[in-house]
Amino acid sequence: MSVATPVLFDNHGRPLEYLRLAVTDRCNLRCFYCMPEEGIQYLPREQVLSYEEMERAVALLAGLGVRKVRLTGGEPFVRRDLVPFIGRLSAIPGIDDISLTTNGVLTAPHIPELARLGIRTVNLSLDTLDRARFARITRRDELPRVLDTFYALLAAGIKVKINAVVMDGQNIEDLVPLAELTRDLPVDVRFIEEMPFNGGSHGTIQIPWSHVRIREHLEQHLGLLTPLATKPGDTASHYTATGHQGRLGIIAAYSRTFCGTCNRLRLTAEGGLKTCLYDQGVLDVRALLRNGSSDAEVTAALAAAFRNRAANGFEAEQQRPVHQLSFESMSTIGG
Repeated sequence: MSVATPVLFDNHGRPLEYLRLAVTDRCNLRCFYCMPEEGIQYLPREQVLSYEEMERAVALLAGLGVRKVRLTGGEPFVRRDLVPFIGRLSAIPGIDDISLTTNGVLTAPHIPELARLGIRTVNLSLDTLDRARFARITRRDELPRVLDTFYALLAAGIKVKINAVVMDGQNIEDLVPLAELTRDLPVDVRFIEEMPFNGGSHGTIQIPWSHVRIREHLEQHLGLLTPLATKPGDTASHYTATGHQGRLGIIAAYSRTFCGTCNRLRLTAEGGLKTCLYDQGVLDVRALLRNGSSDAEVTAALAAAFRNRAANGFEAEQQRPVHQLSFESMSTIGG
């Protein structure tokens, strides 16, 4: 007799099946929309979850119903022994999809092993194809290495999704060249509304480039885009352009139009559980793992957090402390 696969639901009836796991808060780039030029105050090593602690957390979440794990950072390949860790994660019962988000600078040497381990998708952060603008945005001159990674991933048969943050006055001239990659290559190029996660203080922000304006801009240059069907949990609205092999995507990350079917959880490098990108963290998983809590006790605490999940990103933001006028660096959150 087959064993029923568990399904984990939040208090709004949304299945929670996708974990974004930050293996480090460190990064080898200094993208201005993610952190200040001098970088951020990185966590001391002892405050970062060990691989063994992460494996335990993933196993417990898999027992609840999580099926997909995306490894993020910072930059995940900054942390040593990442590939063997991926191999151990892939052996956890119930986990059937492991993917990665990377900036591509350190990734290329590991691609053959990633393919052997069955990694099917890699999200590549790439905001421009212009070397000078890349250096200005990331404060590092690493575009050639990123492009080497891009083409090596394609050659290895690993699906590539390019993630480009749309920034007024910074990379608007790059939107069409990036979109044109889909003409002859089987890639997804996804354009993301800019968000406030740069580690600095702010009040209410306005984004000049909303998901609506991004689509209008693309259609002015590529012709009308054909919408594609989306699945529950998709953050991107998908499109095709006439004659293009690949797909275009637009992610309304700040407008938050996709919250109604969000199936994602986040575990930060220091073990903070986030049930929404915009919340301040709802559970200290590291404390539970290190204070002798049993698997049953950790599982119960996780389930309680899922039963109190914000309805959407706006509600999660409103629940942050009134005095908290800044958002963490995306490097700290984990992509």
